[in-house]
Amino acid sequence: MKVETTRFGTIQIADEKIIFMPQGVLGFPQAKRFCILQHKPGSPFFWLQAVDDPALAFVMTNPWLFKPDYEVDVKPAGLAMGWHDDETEVPVECYVIVTIPKGAPDKMTANLMGPVLINPKTREAVQIVLSNESYPHNYPLAKNKAA
Repeated sequence: MKVETTRFGTIQIADEKIIFMPQGVLGFPQAKRFCILQHKPGSPFFWLQAVDDPALAFVMTNPWLFKPDYEVDVKPAGLAMGWHDDETEVPVECYVIVTIPKGAPDKMTANLMGPVLINPKTREAVQIVLSNESYPHNYPLAKNKAA
């Protein structure tokens, strides 16, 4: 499938790589279909690009690269989405959305309070809001990169 984007031009994405988010991303409920693009080889960052809105894309990363003790209970969200397997638990991918202030990449932050969970089997995703108040929505990344 061809996907038009403002950042990357027209890109080709295999249909089986499209991720469906029934509730969208917080603040953008109208966007339901996304794809994940690597920022560049070896980078810890990815783009969550909306398939149906060329201008809508979010930078994401693996939260454990910056906060090794990060904890997310995926079971409630997974069960609500119907992500269960009778024999084994479904492994879920977890990302956090990153904010990079214009001209100040050293001040980038991650939203640890609202991780994006992806079921790789069904290609469905959900952004949840953690009730653990110890995780901020603006966790500084530049000084907290894991070794």
